[in-house]
Amino acid sequence: MADFNLKIIIPGAAGLVGQNLIILLKERGYRNIVAIDQHPYNLKYLRELHPDIEIIQADVSKPGEWIESFEGGDVLIMLQAQITSKTAEPFVQNNIVATKHILEASKRFAIPYIVHISSSVVISVADDDYTRTKTEQEEIVINSGFNHCVLRPTLMFGWFDRKHLGWLSRFMKVTPVFPIPGDGKFMRQPLYVKDFCRVIIACMEQRPDGGVYNITGKERIDYVDIIRTIKRIKKLRTFILHIPMGLFYYLLKLYAVFSKKPPFTADQLKALTAGDQFPEDPWWKEFDITPTPFDQAMWETHHDARYSSYILKR
Repeated sequence: MADFNLKIIIPGAAGLVGQNLIILLKERGYRNIVAIDQHPYNLKYLRELHPDIEIIQADVSKPGEWIESFEGGDVLIMLQAQITSKTAEPFVQNNIVATKHILEASKRFAIPYIVHISSSVVISVADDDYTRTKTEQEEIVINSGFNHCVLRPTLMFGWFDRKHLGWLSRFMKVTPVFPIPGDGKFMRQPLYVKDFCRVIIACMEQRPDGGVYNITGKERIDYVDIIRTIKRIKKLRTFILHIPMGLFYYLLKLYAVFSKKPPFTADQLKALTAGDQFPEDPWWKEFDITPTPFDQAMWETHHDARYSSYILKR
């Protein structure tokens, strides 16, 4: 039986996964939650939606008062990560340095269990700053000596999505023409973030020690069909235009020159078209979770009045 008095510490709590996870944790009955993040805008949503939990604005890549919040902690859910950047340094700071500080704090206060959120990129063919630092981050956790499990999710979507499918759906809403690289037949395994959060909670409660799980979306869908689904779910009239791959790549590089934080980068295009097919660990059987059908998940994402209007910032 779950102990709903557990003290749950969540660095990186104001991102896509954290926002959804805290909703599901509270629905499950947990209230003793410490949410840590450095993003003031995204933390505003957490404070608005969850005035009953402890929320700390802090950069965990630097030692600070946030460390004291680990005292009495029962489980650590490591969500903090740098996902996009035009330079390598933010990846190093937020994926490597921050992880070392968090583990030092966990050791100081003897945190009994860690759920580490890694990424499917660590077993992909991609080779970029995100992939390299997430791979090193995972190795640091595995070799840390803590009781832990590692979750490697694929591309996620859902409430609060500011990038990936969330950005694509918002762009499709405001543009009469939506560009697709090449034929768009790049197989994806999109993962509904609520399903992933249910896996996190199951790991937190069951505490498999040393387990490494590849958490993919159960349905395999081509990128172009994902775009068509968004168009249908949102009842848009946008024209889908296929653009040669080389031209699409050049346009992304050009856009990045004028944007400090491009929503879609040339490296991400390479990852999209790399042809990855991730292992399908049957997490739905392992953790007794019924995966949400893709169409239903997309509908909830865009039409659930409780949270569909919330959009995070970078």
